[in-house]
Amino acid sequence: MNKVRTMEELPLSRFHFKMFAYASGSTFIDGYIIGIIAVALSAMQSQFDMSLTMMGLIGMATLAGMFAGGVIGGYLTDLIGRKKMFLIDMLIMAIVSILQFFINDPIQLVILRFILGVAIGADYPIAGALMAEFSPKKSRGSLLGGLNGLWYVGYAISYLVGFLLLSVGDTSWRWMLLSSAVPVILMLIARLNMPESPLWLASKGRQKEANAIVRKIFGDHVIMSNEPETKEKTTFLEMFRNGYGKWIFFVSAFWSLQVIPTFGIGTYIPEILAQFGFANGTREYLGSAVINIVYLVGLLPALYLIEKFGRRPTLIVPFLVSAITLFVLGATSGLNTSFVFILVLFIIYGTFNTAMGAHDWIYPNELFPTHIRGTAMGFITGVTRIASAIGTFFFPFILENYGLAATLYICGALFFIGFLVSLFMAPETKNMSLTQTSSINKSGNKGQDSFASKKYIN
Repeated sequence: MNKVRTMEELPLSRFHFKMFAYASGSTFIDGYIIGIIAVALSAMQSQFDMSLTMMGLIGMATLAGMFAGGVIGGYLTDLIGRKKMFLIDMLIMAIVSILQFFINDPIQLVILRFILGVAIGADYPIAGALMAEFSPKKSRGSLLGGLNGLWYVGYAISYLVGFLLLSVGDTSWRWMLLSSAVPVILMLIARLNMPESPLWLASKGRQKEANAIVRKIFGDHVIMSNEPETKEKTTFLEMFRNGYGKWIFFVSAFWSLQVIPTFGIGTYIPEILAQFGFANGTREYLGSAVINIVYLVGLLPALYLIEKFGRRPTLIVPFLVSAITLFVLGATSGLNTSFVFILVLFIIYGTFNTAMGAHDWIYPNELFPTHIRGTAMGFITGVTRIASAIGTFFFPFILENYGLAATLYICGALFFIGFLVSLFMAPETKNMSLTQTSSINKSGNKGQDSFASKKYIN
């Protein structure tokens, strides 16, 4: 007779990887849609006489939409369900992606890109909540953190597709914008077969439906949880009550402090390398390519270390190392430094920065209970999209007016502040059930390790 186990006590299986594929579609599509507009804008210039302001509006529209989508979509995810919102979201993205092909005015594109941003912003809290609620507790950190890596895959593929479509001619930009409909429609079809979250159903008092889904997927020897969800009412302000406001501040702060320098440096890395004196030939582009590849490669060891050593050290140490690395780069910016030395420093920065980025998905999905998990993740996503926009907008201004050294020092200082925030606030949630991780604020951080190391850990 099989021993009865909870969903969180199960080993990784094919089903978990299938859920990862469903959820990672969110970050892949986000990276693709944000990346493809950069190539399309350059091709559009031949047909539309766009001012810098208009180009900026088109580029910023998606990020602005993500703020609205995160806040509204996260709340609706907790209110009406994960699967339903996942499908509605993809349907909107598919329709808007196709409509982009037919625009006749840049303003129309601004509106459509904003709507796309709303849909993408809504998809983030849905994906994170579903992945967290189906994950085994011993692999939840790596599964959630791994979602972040698919953003870079989508971003890189968008540039490749854009490059290949340039040969189409004057209308190439239309086909570039339309191309986002392909992964969106494929993901919509795939998600038709996915289950609803049993934990969400239980939080709405639908225990029988929840248990039926668990039995269908895992068998009769698996139960939903030893700590069953109680029926809870979802309200938007709940994420600021009962001690959860502290976690809203913590996650919003460290995530924003991570993405502001990341988006700024990542967007203008060729210019930065050029100011280091590597503007001859193609070395600045070679360096940019290597650095961006490391953003993805650096995620792999981070996912292993997150499960081995825990969330807290793998957030604190990368913030500190990234800060020190940028301080060193700032100090050497006026010197005749070798290309290899500068490249190595940027690779160190990229590797540890990616380890930080994995926590952007882990903490917000672990620190809040099921009935407000999507609401909190959506709100935090919206806050960080504003931070991303600020970093991207002001970075070239600071670089031009204050110089490379000052710019790198400012970025390093932001990472150091992130180090301090994490040092004093980051909890440890390794090997805890979701019920335990979302209850840390009630018992405080002291004694977490002993709490998690009792009978709940196998």
